[in-house]
Amino acid sequence: MSNKILAFVESKDGKFKNSAFEVVSEAKKLAGELGCEFDVLTIGSGVDSEAENLGAYGASKVLVVDLNELNGKSKFAGTQYSHPAFAKVIAETAVKQGANIILISGTGLGKEIAPRVAIKTDSAFCQDCVALHAEGGNIIATKPVYAGKSLINLKFNGDKVLITLRPNVFKPVKSGDAKASVEKLDTGSLNLTDKDFSSAVKEVVVSSEKLDVAEADIIVSGGRGLRGPENFNLVENLAGVLGAATGASRAVVDAGWRPHGEQVGQTGKTVSPSLYIAIGISGAIQHLAGMSSSKCIVAINKDKDAPIFQIADYGMVGDAFEIVPAFTDELKKVLGS
Repeated sequence: MSNKILAFVESKDGKFKNSAFEVVSEAKKLAGELGCEFDVLTIGSGVDSEAENLGAYGASKVLVVDLNELNGKSKFAGTQYSHPAFAKVIAETAVKQGANIILISGTGLGKEIAPRVAIKTDSAFCQDCVALHAEGGNIIATKPVYAGKSLINLKFNGDKVLITLRPNVFKPVKSGDAKASVEKLDTGSLNLTDKDFSSAVKEVVVSSEKLDVAEADIIVSGGRGLRGPENFNLVENLAGVLGAATGASRAVVDAGWRPHGEQVGQTGKTVSPSLYIAIGISGAIQHLAGMSSSKCIVAINKDKDAPIFQIADYGMVGDAFEIVPAFTDELKKVLGS
């Protein structure tokens, strides 16, 4: 069986997330190694011009399903999106395009729809992959196990494969300024039924306008060393000076100090910013699994033996309540903020 790849990419408000560029870049690389073609699929509204720009990352053809048109088929009035419907669209498109390899970013949406797509397409399923390559015509996927303590390589026996890519691990690679051709898919040809809209999201409430920790280039995170939620102003003040997103350890989120959307780690969000500052975070393996690929890590902790220092590029041993305010003041002077 000849191979073909379908890369599903996410958009929001007419713009593609960084994960989209990661998936397209990896699809191009893998297609080159396998000697096959690949198409890109997206579901969104007003994304045609942005879809053309995916050509800069190697895409030659982008298939677009209009989100408003898709939602119009829902039995629920006011539907914004439906996970089962998204899965059906991806599965049907893969079959019609003759794609036996499907790549999806392991975002919140990706984690929700990927297992559904795997079942519908009868595909072998590997989630949270951190590396991909082809060897002898076979795909080898690398993924972490035991909370990131080890990595395993997986080889697939069947021809049909679905792989989710851990966000912020794969690097987007621009290969020029080429424009991709955009082909609009008719939802009427996708055999959608009421069952495909068995659940639907009708409203998304944004709790704050803060930067998304998964998309941020600079992140300042806090842990239990801050002693209580009232002290997270240290994190927020430093983040404000740097134009950074705020993050938190699992212990802090479980204690109710910070919202789950800020959690970094194995059971939170995987991040790979240019700068990651960890304040009062000891460095449990679950946390390290979600941020160890950061380009530069700065750790502030009073325990000189804290595991976080083993992966930190720069470390400050001392009381965060003394170091962070002084650090913030100095940055204000340097940055003129």
